[in-house]
Amino acid sequence: MKTKRTLDIIVAGEVNPDLILREVPPLELEKELYAKDMDLLLGGSSSITVFNLARMGARAGFVGVVGDDFFGRFCAERLKWAGVDLKHLRWTKTVRTGLTVWMTRGDRRAGVTYAGTLAMLRAADVPSEYLQRARHLHVGAYFFLSSLHKGAPALFRRARSLGLTTSLDCNYDPTEKWDSGIRRVLKETDVFFPNEDEAQRLTGQRNAHAAAEELRKLARIVVVKRGAKGALVSSEERTFAVPAVRVRAVETTGAGDSFNAGFLAKFVRGASLDECAEAGVESGARAVTKVGGTAAFE
Repeated sequence: MKTKRTLDIIVAGEVNPDLILREVPPLELEKELYAKDMDLLLGGSSSITVFNLARMGARAGFVGVVGDDFFGRFCAERLKWAGVDLKHLRWTKTVRTGLTVWMTRGDRRAGVTYAGTLAMLRAADVPSEYLQRARHLHVGAYFFLSSLHKGAPALFRRARSLGLTTSLDCNYDPTEKWDSGIRRVLKETDVFFPNEDEAQRLTGQRNAHAAAEELRKLARIVVVKRGAKGALVSSEERTFAVPAVRVRAVETTGAGDSFNAGFLAKFVRGASLDECAEAGVESGARAVTKVGGTAAFE
């Protein structure tokens, strides 16, 4: 009996809160300093993407790992509030939920992350019966997900064999090796979402166009996110640029993840690549008008 596709998309990846301390003076050891303001928000590349997808009306599910603690419950409550299906959110009592602390001063920021549960997602956490309920699988923050690396190519092949399309975002590689088996995953990927710096580091190319063409030898569609310069889309048929939307930026956390959400919200509904890319640029621009990656979509 054929399983009914009750979800548009499953996002698998990392989830954590972002603690944002604003207008922090220069740090000095052995001194207690004061920030002018703070926010505790849902963070994590993958969880920002799925939150915003759900708020855009997509039927979305999330697979990830959180600790059985305050921060884990905070993340789950935010995702549930957005309408995200959490049937396969895995809870653990042995590791605490990851956390990123951002410190800002003017338009500059620095972050410190406690990894905790961030890297614990495994391919086995995404069961086939759950995939059969969806039309698309997206994995975010690939380089952070060290426990997924070995099984990721097989996971993507399994998803495709069940009739799903696939997409991947890599985020910056903290090891700076730019490998971790990602090329094997890209061969099973329909849409790849690197930003311009990531695309160039992955390929050794010096500009976005050359990097996109190189990556297109692996993934079916490559979407290079270029911030204030918009985006570059490369497919078998053509390569084209989409200009940025001009807005007053308040804070840039989650802009790329929100781009993914806008693009995929259209992609899973069968829209053209032009429409998908334009929606991605608009969503990325919308995200930076508020503090945090999800506030503009609440």
